[in-house]
Amino acid sequence: MESWQLRFDTLEALRLSSKGRLSYCSRWQEDEAALEGCVAPVELSPYCGWVLDSLSGQLAQEITPSETSTPKQSTPLPKRASAEMIPPGSHRSSSPPSSTEPSETKENDHLSLLEINQEVVPAVVSSKVAKVEGCIRMYEELHRLKAKERLRQRQEEQEQMVRAAYAQASEQLKRFDELRELKRHQEFQELQEVMEKSSKEAQGQQEKLKEEHRHRAKILNLKLREAEQQRQRQEELERLRKEEGQERLRRLYSIQEELLQLNQQIDPNYRHKDLPRIDLSAYSNRGNQICGLVSGLIRTTSERGFPSQADVASTERALQEMRGLISSMQQEITAALEEKKRKDEEEKKQKQKELEKKEQMKSQTPAPAQQSGGKQQKEGLQVKTEESIMQWYQQLQDAAEQCVSAFSEIANCKGNTEVRKIKTNLQKAATIPVSQISSISGSKLREVFDKINNLLSGKPVQTEGQAVSVTQHPQGLEFVCYKLAEKFVKHGEGEVSFHHDSAFPIAVVLSGIWELHPRVGDIFLAHLHKKCPYSVPFYPARKEGTSMEEYQRMLGYEVRDSKVEEQDHFLKRMSGMIRLYAAIIQLRWPYGNKQGAHPHGLSYGWRWLAQMLNLEPLADVTAMLLLDFLEVCGNALMKQYGIQFWKTMFFIQKSYIPRIEAVTSSGQMGCLSRLKNFMQKCLQAEEVPLPKGILTPSFWRT
Repeated sequence: MESWQLRFDTLEALRLSSKGRLSYCSRWQEDEAALEGCVAPVELSPYCGWVLDSLSGQLAQEITPSETSTPKQSTPLPKRASAEMIPPGSHRSSSPPSSTEPSETKENDHLSLLEINQEVVPAVVSSKVAKVEGCIRMYEELHRLKAKERLRQRQEEQEQMVRAAYAQASEQLKRFDELRELKRHQEFQELQEVMEKSSKEAQGQQEKLKEEHRHRAKILNLKLREAEQQRQRQEELERLRKEEGQERLRRLYSIQEELLQLNQQIDPNYRHKDLPRIDLSAYSNRGNQICGLVSGLIRTTSERGFPSQADVASTERALQEMRGLISSMQQEITAALEEKKRKDEEEKKQKQKELEKKEQMKSQTPAPAQQSGGKQQKEGLQVKTEESIMQWYQQLQDAAEQCVSAFSEIANCKGNTEVRKIKTNLQKAATIPVSQISSISGSKLREVFDKINNLLSGKPVQTEGQAVSVTQHPQGLEFVCYKLAEKFVKHGEGEVSFHHDSAFPIAVVLSGIWELHPRVGDIFLAHLHKKCPYSVPFYPARKEGTSMEEYQRMLGYEVRDSKVEEQDHFLKRMSGMIRLYAAIIQLRWPYGNKQGAHPHGLSYGWRWLAQMLNLEPLADVTAMLLLDFLEVCGNALMKQYGIQFWKTMFFIQKSYIPRIEAVTSSGQMGCLSRLKNFMQKCLQAEEVPLPKGILTPSFWRT
């Protein structure tokens, strides 16, 4: 027993030594090199483990009934019995149990058996090597079981620690979630309280603002009413001022017109050719000076706006001076005429006495018979236009010349780049809208009218992306009036001559502009009379020293490079301008002042027709003019003059057309034939039809 204990002590000491940590191979016997030098190798049976287990089991059964005996008495018996009871051949005949089948529930029994085996094995195994190997295996098994037990305990401890940590983490997570939920709830409550508080404050502020707004609105309404009343008062004062200014301006124009008419009476070359001895140049010079002063005054007031009462008083004084001048001139002329008349009577008496003496000396003889076969001179028709119409014609031409001289700086601006640019822009602003006149719609026509009216009123208008105004230059208004009137006439001789219907939209726009800006109308008539003298009507006479080309231009023909235009083209241009003139006298701008009179109404058309029928007819021209004029405004004249118009129509049919036939050759009967057909249809129907293309009330709604 002591030796056995020593072996185990030795094994324990070896295990704890440095070599004891080495791993031993359990099958070291298979290595033949390890047995070299051994004479009688001893082999340990592979069933020794099973034998030891069996012996340990039998010994345990024998020891149980004799537990009270002392170790010294009981120990040898089992050793011997074990050796006798186990036959030698039982190691081969019995099958050892599998080493993989021991269960964990027998580990404690194995420990006790091993302790018993520690005392039995020395008796069974005889070989030293077998004993050592068995001890090693038993120790390894014991060590393995202890390690396994410690591993199992460690695993259980780890699992318990993991479960405890998991439970603790779960609890902490629950506490964290509860704390977070509590904080969120508290923050929500605080936010809700803040929002309620801010909402109440906002409502209170809003109420204050509403009250302030109502108070300010009341104040603003009061101020607006006061401002509106002030604006209305200012508008009323401005309207009254404009009305007074316009009235004064009309007064100035009427005074100027009267001055020009009176100045025409001073012209010694036109009125008093039978008094060559009287020198009226002083009166004429003073009259021209007065007209120039009044024209300059009107031009200055037009640039400034409206004339003042002092300007009207100055022009009235000029008119009184002109009247006094005329009165003095007439007195001088009357005295000269009386003197001439007295001398003529004396000469006549002297001649009468001489004739009486001659008659007494001659014998009485029968008077020669007058020849009746010759062609008698036609009576009742004039060769020249009436003097009042020619005065009116001359006044218009003078007004046009004054207008040209009024914008001389703009006209002669070759060296001034800025003025030339202003001139170009103003000319475009005046002419482009006229080119845009058409009968497409009333709204388009109104846009064109507003653009022209704004330009003449001094307001800026857009032309090719630029703002243009007549106020950009002191002579801008005169220049625009002249170019605008010139463009209307060109539109008449061009557009209307090819498209007769276009006369009406052009005429209605010009009529509205004429009503608001009379200056444009006067210059338009001056241009029209110069381009078409038959619109006066006026047949220019060729004066001495006038070339044929110049005389052709006076008649209205276009002469280029000494070549006169063809008769058909000439008649077309004259037709277009007469149609435009006939449309103007019967149309008014529908959005203008309907209470006032037409600036150039049907009375001028009636005068034109009467004067035309009092002149000797011209071949081809007179028939064309009468036909175009009656086609355009015959219906309006019929409604205005009634029976007087039909008397005139009968006169044309019965008396004037034969006179036209007398001067018309066979190759020029086209216009005359159309005039005959038109007169015949009108007299048969007792009505003149409406002209084609007349603007109806529905047109202005488009």
